[in-house]
Amino acid sequence: DIFLQYGEIFSDEERKVDAPKKDDRKSDSEQFKPEIVWKNIFLFVILHTGGFWGIWRILTLQNHWLTIVWSLAVSVIGAEGVMVGSHRFFSHKCFKGNDWFKLLAILTQTIAGQNCIYIWARDHRLHHKYSDTDADPHNSKRGFFFCHMGWLLQKKHPMVKLMGKNIDMSDLEAEPLVMFQKKYYYLLYTVLAFGIPVVVPIYFWGESYSNAILIPYFARYMMTLHGTWTVNSIAHFYGYRPYSKDIVPVESEFVAFITSGEGWHNYHHSFPWDYRAGEFGKKWNFSSRVVDWFASIGWTYDLKCATPEMVKYRITKRGDGSHPSCQRDENSAIDDLTIKPKMEGLGEERRYTKFGEDDSEDIYGDKVSSEGFTLLKRARA
Repeated sequence: DIFLQYGEIFSDEERKVDAPKKDDRKSDSEQFKPEIVWKNIFLFVILHTGGFWGIWRILTLQNHWLTIVWSLAVSVIGAEGVMVGSHRFFSHKCFKGNDWFKLLAILTQTIAGQNCIYIWARDHRLHHKYSDTDADPHNSKRGFFFCHMGWLLQKKHPMVKLMGKNIDMSDLEAEPLVMFQKKYYYLLYTVLAFGIPVVVPIYFWGESYSNAILIPYFARYMMTLHGTWTVNSIAHFYGYRPYSKDIVPVESEFVAFITSGEGWHNYHHSFPWDYRAGEFGKKWNFSSRVVDWFASIGWTYDLKCATPEMVKYRITKRGDGSHPSCQRDENSAIDDLTIKPKMEGLGEERRYTKFGEDDSEDIYGDKVSSEGFTLLKRARA
């Protein structure tokens, strides 16, 4: 049954309302042929032409040095808006934040130009719920290029559309700032992702119009996108699986380095609600430091992270043996009687829950009890 295949059990009513007949779904999947979206290809050709032209200007020293500094600053700010804002905060609810943090996360995420938070989070939740199946928007089993950027150049697989209808987005629909960004995204994008990055170099240090467009916009935008896409591609192909050997995502130190901590992907898919997105929170993980800093001033609070017992249990029961602790102590055995009581409430099946104030239920990972994770309490500002 395809409902069980993708890890979701629907009620009879949901089957009638949201899903076509089983034979229809099977037919759609078997007969599916990729259909190119030529508009996106045209836009990507323009983006990469401008991006590489901008890089050439940099390599041939045709620009003001402050333009490079400015481009890097805008790139980092936008990237953190995605990694911390879209990903760890809005998609996974790894921690809570006050209204000032939400506003800042939305503004910086818009700078990155990776669609509005609502759509970004919806696609990412779909990716986690049906990872590396036809219902995954960037299914890695369709090849490296597809999961890197090809998924944006063709129409969605029918299963992505079908299963996307069942993703609960009620939490974000209840966020006025998120819905405001969704409604006025293209206007905000024009100002924050294009206007400000281009105008600042021209106004403050007299950069040429062409350099201001080619470097802080095209080159910066292109490189930020490819950095993010490596999480979908490289971190699903090349690396180790110390926490869950039965899933596709891997640990990639290279991806972690260029994405401020998003490359510890096997860990992240094992504990998607952990705000660190990696066992070793500060190793190539600038994003976790950002969250910690905002927690220190009271803008973020209730940071969730897996307990050492939970991580150790997962390494032993599901890992591929590549974790450093396994190599250091190959002959030792973990005492299940010691660990299992602390793991009470940790379910074996992956599940999706609606969002609420109950911190014991977290999306796309294992259900945990109040003792199942460390909740770092932070007072509101």
